[in-house]
Amino acid sequence: MNGRQRIQKAAIDEAVAFLKKVPPFQFLEDQPLRDLARSIELEYYPTGTVILEQGGPPSEHLLVVKKGGAKVFVRSAESEETLVDYRAEGDIIGFVSLYTGDRSRTNVVATGDTICYLVGKADFRRLLDAHPLIREYLHRAFLTKYLDKTIHEMRTRSVLVGGGERLLFTTPVGELVGGTVVTAPLGLTIQAAAELMSRNHISSLILVDGGGAPAGIITDRDIRDKVVAADRDVAGPAAEIMSAPLVTADARDYCFEALLTMIRHNIHHVLVMESGAVKGIITNHDLMILQGTSPLSVVQEVEHQQDIPSLAVASRKVSQIVGLLLKEGARAANITRVVTELNDRIVRRVLEIAERRVGHPPVRYAWLALGSEGRGEQIFRTDQDNALILDDVPDADLAAEALRWAGAFAAFAKEALIACGFPPCPAGLMAANPTWCQPLRTWRRYFSEWIVNPGGGGPLQSAIFFDFRVVHGEALLGERLRDHVVAQLADQRAFLSYVVNQIVTNRPPIGFFGSFVVEKSGEHKDQLNLKARGINPLVDMVRFFALEKGCRATGTLERLEALRETHTIVREHAEELAQALDFLLLLRVHSQFRQATDGAEIDNFITPSRLTNLEKRTIKDAFHLIARVQDQVLERYKASVL
Repeated sequence: MNGRQRIQKAAIDEAVAFLKKVPPFQFLEDQPLRDLARSIELEYYPTGTVILEQGGPPSEHLLVVKKGGAKVFVRSAESEETLVDYRAEGDIIGFVSLYTGDRSRTNVVATGDTICYLVGKADFRRLLDAHPLIREYLHRAFLTKYLDKTIHEMRTRSVLVGGGERLLFTTPVGELVGGTVVTAPLGLTIQAAAELMSRNHISSLILVDGGGAPAGIITDRDIRDKVVAADRDVAGPAAEIMSAPLVTADARDYCFEALLTMIRHNIHHVLVMESGAVKGIITNHDLMILQGTSPLSVVQEVEHQQDIPSLAVASRKVSQIVGLLLKEGARAANITRVVTELNDRIVRRVLEIAERRVGHPPVRYAWLALGSEGRGEQIFRTDQDNALILDDVPDADLAAEALRWAGAFAAFAKEALIACGFPPCPAGLMAANPTWCQPLRTWRRYFSEWIVNPGGGGPLQSAIFFDFRVVHGEALLGERLRDHVVAQLADQRAFLSYVVNQIVTNRPPIGFFGSFVVEKSGEHKDQLNLKARGINPLVDMVRFFALEKGCRATGTLERLEALRETHTIVREHAEELAQALDFLLLLRVHSQFRQATDGAEIDNFITPSRLTNLEKRTIKDAFHLIARVQDQVLERYKASVL
């Protein structure tokens, strides 16, 4: 190899090394990437060079910025300049113009001394023809189009991924059921049912009606709890102890859905149906064998605890479940669903123990989860955010007694939740604070004041209180409060304008030149707070849409789904916003799980420089999406924004 050849090889190696880190070229195998590197050129553009001119000839190359950057803008007939975007290292220039062969629609000018790799037109066409993934990326070139690839990259480089298989999310329940389902007529006696179960070595029996349709299920737990423990006459009809209506799953459902069903209904058997006929029964034992460890085992452990120290030990296992789900390849939305069910179960158990310690409540009450707990979006526990509603009673003495009981009850619950890993809220937004432990009429007054007098702190409260959800107690009290809130919000444009003013001021952390805006000093220097600057702006905006339309849902994804047909902005962006939220939450949970594994304090900060190029690109697109929707909201309300 002579000197010229050595120089050419070094240049090709350098190009390969660079493109390997740049989407979509990073999707290429080694040989196609090296072939591409052999054919590309390198071009230098001094500051101010016009790379493409609006209305000028189409681009002859696909340009990949190696160093420097460029400004993309359009100029009106009146010479007014409108900024479109900036291109930085790794970004692409000229795709639309090259692909369509049409004149350039924008001006592209180097903002500094810039070097670009140039992919010629013929090579570009060959690239699109031979590599559908490249074609898909370039055609769509936006968040939702390559989000899956980014998440896949996060998973494959995660320390969590080892030999585990993603069984929960890939195994249909129909593949897990086996054997023959034993059925019996509704008129069977309890004793006959028990004998039938014993003879067939089964833990459950399906009772069918006269037409042969499943009517209910009897399990060994029913025999134990409803017959033996209750001293019931075994000559009685088995139908009296069966569970009905039956909870079923379709044979095509994945095991994850069956798992959630069991947790949500607190059951251990689910009937599996296929084409309208019974295919079999899936049990919690089946799922435990599938996984080795299961959220169901945590639920069982929580349910059996009779005191707070034991419950605290069981509750620590929720973090292990997060690791398990990450290993299974779960998306953030699925992780939050499981963790919310588990955390709700722990909170309910705490409150049941609290009732035993403090005494039976003198009036009905509802325990509320607020903020991210209320939305069901908390993964690693942060602060306690809760409140308590007492039923209104006309008797003044009874009302006073209820307040005294609630104070003692909430104080016990606060300390018990701390023991179970739920830190106290530094701002005191807890039921243990008398302000947030009040009768329903007081809660109605609170919301009325926040909505009618927005200058009095209502919008600040909305970020947490408007996401309330009943976790324990009388759900009807929560429904009545929600009725009041929805009614109060009707035609309250002043309040909504106040909320808009609040949400549009919290812009995603993308700088003027497309770089991340990070902390400049202190403990988190060069980091950004993903929750405060990325997730919250999205969540706040969707909450605003919900308030605007009187939507009763509290979860961000549920709100997007509920508003998809009735809200014009949501209809346009629901899919992208849902995927952006899922990506940002998953990015945060991966970071937090690493912190937890390392024994470090869990926070919401990430270091952008440690992200891959694909992650950087995806998070930037998520931020740009949020900013664009904020701009749409601002445009709609600009006449009334303060």
